[in-house]
Amino acid sequence: MNKTSFLIPVVAIVVAGILSSIFVVDERERALVLRFGQIKQVVTEPGIGFKVPMIDEVARFEDRILSLQTPEIEVTPSDDRRLKIDAFVLYRIDDVVQYRQAVGSGGEARAANDLSGILESQIRAVLGAQGVTSNTILSPERSALMDQIRVRSDARADALGLKVVDVRLRQTNLPEQNFDATLQRMIAEREREATDERARGKEAAQRVTALADRTFEEIISEATRDARIIEGEADAQRNNIFAKAYSKDPEFFEFYRSLAAYEESLKGSNSTMVLSPDSEFFNYLRSDQGSRSDEGESR
Repeated sequence: MNKTSFLIPVVAIVVAGILSSIFVVDERERALVLRFGQIKQVVTEPGIGFKVPMIDEVARFEDRILSLQTPEIEVTPSDDRRLKIDAFVLYRIDDVVQYRQAVGSGGEARAANDLSGILESQIRAVLGAQGVTSNTILSPERSALMDQIRVRSDARADALGLKVVDVRLRQTNLPEQNFDATLQRMIAEREREATDERARGKEAAQRVTALADRTFEEIISEATRDARIIEGEADAQRNNIFAKAYSKDPEFFEFYRSLAAYEESLKGSNSTMVLSPDSEFFNYLRSDQGSRSDEGESR
């Protein structure tokens, strides 16, 4: 009985010692085995691990992607429009040994604080660089700016054993005291641009109108000139024909001219002529053969 009473505590201590020497690493984490604060073992794969009971301790670290939101910070781009910006970063622990040495017993809280300081300084550096205006920050070009912030932050977070996966600017707002002034300045700029565009459009319209007027005048002038040339050529050709006809048959030509004179005189519905019966106007009308009457010739 006494022997049994003695063995039970011994067995219990041995079992407790064995159990306390076993630890399990989840697939979502990595672990360090520490002995008096010194790293003795690095466990990066999930499974069962062993440590010296009562001497070693296990420090566990997240192997998942973590997120951190920065407090609102104020930046001044190159156009001197102050902006209030808050951002968030996605990161993970890349080197658990470096991470442990950098943050010590402060753990995740200290790492988050240090990373927040790194991110804030890089946001100020990138967004305050020469050539970066508030319009750039508010435009789709901000994606390139966020990538710059990520690269620069990742390079500095390496000393903490961290890997910066992504950086996003969440909200970009104007400070309350500058909002109205900035809004009025933007409205004035847009109105000035609209006025300039209207002036350029009016100037272009005047140039087009002047060109059209000049082209119209040139076309009319050329058409008038060509018409007069054609008309002159036609008159010359007509006179030439009349001259040839007169030279071949002077009496017929004179007869034709008389008929034209009759036609011209009798145009209109109310034409009235008072002539003497022996007027030369009736020379061909008195002749039944279409020739000048002898009476008219004798006169």
